[in-house]
Amino acid sequence: MFRRSFPMILAFVCAILPAGNARAQAPAAQPDLARLAEEAQGWLADLIRINTTNPPGNELAAAKYVAGILQKEGIPNEVLEVAPGRGVVVGRLQAGPLPDAANALLLDAHLDVVGVDASKWTVDPFAAVVRDGFLYGRGSVDDKGMLAANLATIVALKRSAARLGRDIIFLATADEEQGGAASIKLVIEKYWDKIACAYAINEGGRVLLKDGKVQYIGIQASEKVPYNVTVTATGASGHASLPRPDNPVVHLAAAIAKLGAYQVPTQPNTITRRFFEQLAKIEDDETGKWMRALEQPERSDQAAKHLSEQSPVWNSMLRDTIAPTMLRAGVRQNVVPSEATANLNIRLLPGHSIDELISQFGKIVNDPQIRFQLAPDSGENAPPSDLDSALYKSIERVSAQEFPGAIALPLLGTGATDSAQLRLHKVQAYGLVPFPLTEADDLRWHGDDERIPLDSFRKGVAFLYHIVNDFASAK
Repeated sequence: MFRRSFPMILAFVCAILPAGNARAQAPAAQPDLARLAEEAQGWLADLIRINTTNPPGNELAAAKYVAGILQKEGIPNEVLEVAPGRGVVVGRLQAGPLPDAANALLLDAHLDVVGVDASKWTVDPFAAVVRDGFLYGRGSVDDKGMLAANLATIVALKRSAARLGRDIIFLATADEEQGGAASIKLVIEKYWDKIACAYAINEGGRVLLKDGKVQYIGIQASEKVPYNVTVTATGASGHASLPRPDNPVVHLAAAIAKLGAYQVPTQPNTITRRFFEQLAKIEDDETGKWMRALEQPERSDQAAKHLSEQSPVWNSMLRDTIAPTMLRAGVRQNVVPSEATANLNIRLLPGHSIDELISQFGKIVNDPQIRFQLAPDSGENAPPSDLDSALYKSIERVSAQEFPGAIALPLLGTGATDSAQLRLHKVQAYGLVPFPLTEADDLRWHGDDERIPLDSFRKGVAFLYHIVNDFASAK
């Protein structure tokens, strides 16, 4: 029986082996990125229309919408309800038969957005209005634009049957803007096995557009640490017709005026020095001269002062910053309150001490009626990501291909992102919002009339896909 069957079995094996090898070696189809960018624009518009203002967030509806797209494309995914009405989405394209966290790449973006004062907008903040080549809406850049680009990237890899050399994990988080109980901290604590990775791309970097041309690609490799400090003034309450010198409102106003005017001395760190060193190569002669002067001990302080006055971004990269953001006082117009409070939002350079700064506040204000209390929602000091990693090199390489003449350079993020939590778990995380944006459009983050140029959105979708494809495809 075996002898009669053996030739047939051998012929069958010989017939299927070449076909199997041919399939394994066939190059992946090239995705239609122009078509995909149009689809992604529709996804972004739909996501803007799902109001996920935080608080309260209500990200679950947006999470289910995203999961529906992944499901339709055949990408394994799940929605994790991390709190009532609040959800995150995890999707995965696996390179091998088993998950491989040691090489995996995480694409991270958040579903929630900050609040709006609709009266200050020229359009409905949640209608996804397209006007003059821009898509307007809260979250159009921060961070639903990034979310749509991440979604487009993993869909492109799936549709093209890309041969992956590492797992791609898609993550849409909740509660990023508040950093509260439903944020990535919880996802890491409870579901790390679902998102464990070695590398990550997240918001935080930038593609700076100047005079119609990309000037540089800023790759966020570290970020400042956020703190909030409550300033409280106390005194005797009473009738407003009998003003007293210990009026808490007056004392608080004087304290905030002093703190608002105070500038912490500049202290450029390694990443910031490298940022300016590389940016000097493409800046005008005068600005480049001051950037290079940061490395000259006798001129460093003067150079830092000059650069910080040129740009609010550069200023924040060079020093700890203090921004009064909220004031509270009074119960009636004719009553002097016994207490008045303010909030200071502080962003420290990594490694700096908040306790030392608060001690300095006491000396600056010099008022026994004023006290300072650190709020419990403090950030955490995380180590910087490696500037020589394989992912950083991929971003550099693809940047040169996508934007000839522009330079890629490391960036110290001035805002807080999910990347800090990932870095604390030994993930090489890099911030890169892939859309070419002007300084003016960058400053609309968290502001009125947030918008994204549609041409920049399309370019950003292609840019991000090419980075991920370069880094994750089997070589």
